Amino acid sequence: MAAHYQIVGSSSAAISASVESGIRGGQLAPGDALPAVRALATELAVSPATVAKAYQELRHRGLVVTAGRHGTRVRPRPPVAARRAGRMPPPLPGTRNLSAGQPDSRLLPPLGPHLAALAAEIGSPTGYVSSAVLPELAEATRARLAADGVPAEEIAVTGGALDGIERLLAANLRPGDAVAVEDPGWANLLDLVAALGLRPIGVPVDDDGPTEPGVRSALAAGARALIVTSRAQNPTGAAVSAERAEALRALLAGRSDLLLIEDDHAAELAHVPLHPLAGVTPTWAFVRSVSKPYGPDLRLAVLTGDEATVARVAGRARVGAGWVSTVLQRLVLALWRDPATADLVRRAAESYDRRRDGLREALAARGVAAYGRTGINLWVPVADETVVVTTLRDAGWSVAPGTLNRIAAGPGVRITVSSLDEADLAPLADAVARALRPVASAGFTA
Repeated sequence: MAAHYQIVGSSSAAISASVESGIRGGQLAPGDALPAVRALATELAVSPATVAKAYQELRHRGLVVTAGRHGTRVRPRPPVAARRAGRMPPPLPGTRNLSAGQPDSRLLPPLGPHLAALAAEIGSPTGYVSSAVLPELAEATRARLAADGVPAEEIAVTGGALDGIERLLAANLRPGDAVAVEDPGWANLLDLVAALGLRPIGVPVDDDGPTEPGVRSALAAGARALIVTSRAQNPTGAAVSAERAEALRALLAGRSDLLLIEDDHAAELAHVPLHPLAGVTPTWAFVRSVSKPYGPDLRLAVLTGDEATVARVAGRARVGAGWVSTVLQRLVLALWRDPATADLVRRAAESYDRRRDGLREALAARGVAAYGRTGINLWVPVADETVVVTTLRDAGWSVAPGTLNRIAAGPGVRITVSSLDEADLAPLADAVARALRPVASAGFTA
């Protein structure tokens, strides 16, 4: 803990508020350790139970995490805005940034022509009463999902995949409930689960998606929800195969106590068939974002599921944000209907495949195991994330440490390939190989 910050308070509420104030002000940085319960209780002249209750409240709000013998620490990305945030440091000037996890801006469809066309045809302004899911967008969504084998009678629209997942979890679970998540998995999702006061259960991942024994173990541990990335899993690039989908469907069939959420964030950018689990449980949802193929600023995802689940999401939206802008919905529909945009997305997917597969093969030729058969990321198991990230930074490459993506999985680094060119692959593979000597053991699950 930062030596200059003094936690104060005589009640659990006051103590937790003091810690939050320190995080907001930047005096308590991500990763900083809080005092041991008994030590702080003695210092504040309160009972250990009072401090324990304060720490429990902070954990439920996702501000701190208990790390066994390492004590209680501020979460790497606590859900509170800080004036001097200790986030992941930006890449050093002059280094190639391979840490962002974003698509290649050079391959995103231009929005200007479509916006100009919308401006000419959009008609009268839309009022509050008539603002909802546009019928033509719902119809197009049903057709696109049906082509991938996803039943889609009920449709909702959310402000991106994570917004949809948040609404699903908030509408169906309560703080303290257990959620089965992929490990390693999407850092933003792990942060969201913590911020909602839910308990994550890590499910190991291999190239074919969440493992059947891992899901079985999570169910036995009381998981109330299971979140599966259909393809282009972040950070490992896994995609649910036909065989894995069959095994999971057999395991999950009829589980009335489980909310099943599938996240197809990559959508058209993933050049592998979709093998959905949709409908295998009575309570389920399938979320498809448009951000990766069409642009991160398009904060829209389409969501389908069973009638009650979709109704809960729509109801939550109605009493909160209300709806996703119909202007944005019309823009997405225009992009979907444009053959030139579809061709550009197809070529982008092919380009990512060449870069990702090329780097993975270059690393394999140098004795380095890397994982990623879909999407824009490679996951490289390492012995020490800090050493590898620092060594690569000094060699001119910025990669993301895997610590934000992990619960119990082994250490690794994530390399985003979207900004790489073919000429970069060999020099980067050489740099990674040098950073990893001696080579870490293979495998990316616990």
